[in-house]
Amino acid sequence: MPNPVTALIDVVAPARLGRGFRWLLSAAIANNIGDGFMVAAGPLLMASQTHDPLLVSLAALCQYLPKLLLGSIAGVLVDRLDRRRIVMAMDLSRSVVLATLALTVATGAINVAVVLAVLLLLSTAEVFANLAAGSILPGIVPRVDLGIANARLQGSYLLAGQLLSPPIGAFLFALGMALPFSVNAVTACMGAVLISRVVIRRAAASATEDDDAEPKRSTLRADFVEGVRWLAGHPPMRTLALTIFAFNVTFGAAWSVLVLYAGQRLGMDAVGFGFLATAMAAGGLIGVSGYGWLERHFALADIMRVGLAIETATHLVLALTTLPIVALGVMVIFGAHAFVWGTTSTAVRQRAVPDALLGRVAGVYVAGGVGGMVVGTPIGGALASSFGITAPMWFGFIGSAILLAILWRQFGNIVHAGDHPAVV
Repeated sequence: MPNPVTALIDVVAPARLGRGFRWLLSAAIANNIGDGFMVAAGPLLMASQTHDPLLVSLAALCQYLPKLLLGSIAGVLVDRLDRRRIVMAMDLSRSVVLATLALTVATGAINVAVVLAVLLLLSTAEVFANLAAGSILPGIVPRVDLGIANARLQGSYLLAGQLLSPPIGAFLFALGMALPFSVNAVTACMGAVLISRVVIRRAAASATEDDDAEPKRSTLRADFVEGVRWLAGHPPMRTLALTIFAFNVTFGAAWSVLVLYAGQRLGMDAVGFGFLATAMAAGGLIGVSGYGWLERHFALADIMRVGLAIETATHLVLALTTLPIVALGVMVIFGAHAFVWGTTSTAVRQRAVPDALLGRVAGVYVAGGVGGMVVGTPIGGALASSFGITAPMWFGFIGSAILLAILWRQFGNIVHAGDHPAVV
């Protein structure tokens, strides 16, 4: 009789993905559990210190800024240094910051400035750790399996970080304000230990690389320029980067007023708004769970096209409906699309970008994606103030429809950028 634990491990992380991936996934699960505690406990801690809307909004800004300002710099360092050690160092740094926060809370020395500083430090560490971990993946998983590997990592984020851990974090906070941060410090330390077990295979040398030659010395600026120049000179990857930026503008505009839309348009209270986020996470879990089937039965280009068509239709339905049940159903479908599309685009990029440039190019993508949100958010607020609460959704629909029409034919080139044999 087969061991049920072994069978479960084989389903979650198939043996063909390798032992290195299992260690990487274990580290991701540990970190996602702790991060899920912060999803609930972080806002609760901030609310315990102030009810000033401006100060509360600064908490969100502290999580955006590092991605926007440091994404490209972090990418350069990820390509210059040992990626596994970067993840370990960031996890250990997060553990120290969280332990210090827990001590500050326990002793009553906590204040708004401390909370904001901690959020800024944790978000900065997250930028470096995520870029390094994403750049590790192509070095431990066969190229043909990058899609399913990314889906498993996304699944751990959704299940542990978005669905299971947040209510536990809130419960721990109710028991003792310092508890969720103490436990998060332990999970971050566990993540560092688990990632230390990953063995990265040697990246293939480029056609122009001489193994006996002296390694070239370069500056951070030169490395950054090299990454940007490669991306600018690679039409499919350049188009993908611009696609992500542009669709994040329309998405950011619509989602910037979602909490107000839920109350004013749908008549939902705070609990109902929470259900919208839960519906999206549940849809995402369905999407990544079925990603392997989708990849086997459909061309990646069609997955990307249909996904963005779903996003376009989502804006339209939200602009038209006044029924909470319709909005919840749409959020489930949108969540499935968002995580399937994110998994597909990440795998396509990892297959196409040379190993030596993975960090830099990913850093540009991160900065561009967040930049789109930063541009779109005030547009949504301005439209809602001037034309009503559904105006940002109409902007999202019209803008996404135009973008989809322009980009429709480009996805065939994008998914073939890495010469992936499974694409048809």
